[in-house]
Amino acid sequence: MFPEITVTELAEKLNSDEKFILLDVRELEELEHARITDSRLEVTPMSRLANEGPAALPESVKSGGIPVYVMCHHGSRSMQVTGWLIQQGYKLVINVSGGIDAYARRVDPSVGSY
Repeated sequence: MFPEITVTELAEKLNSDEKFILLDVRELEELEHARITDSRLEVTPMSRLANEGPAALPESVKSGGIPVYVMCHHGSRSMQVTGWLIQQGYKLVINVSGGIDAYARRVDPSVGSY
């Protein structure tokens, strides 16, 4: 089991000044249907990570030192990426349980759903 936060906890963090990265690993076409708008958001599809490995990670993730919350549609892909990042040696990596679908249902329907 990997570290996780709920979408409610993520919403609290998004409403704070806390430094972190929200890494969305969904495919680009999925972002057209549902997306969180925040300056801490980075998008790197899981397929790109699978093809390019750590080189595909945004510089903000590579530099380390601040938490990385990993999100996808329902939480399965983000859990895989969380585990992979931990295997790569990243320490502050946390899965967002339920993904953007749960975020839209429980926190903010305006982000969209599909």
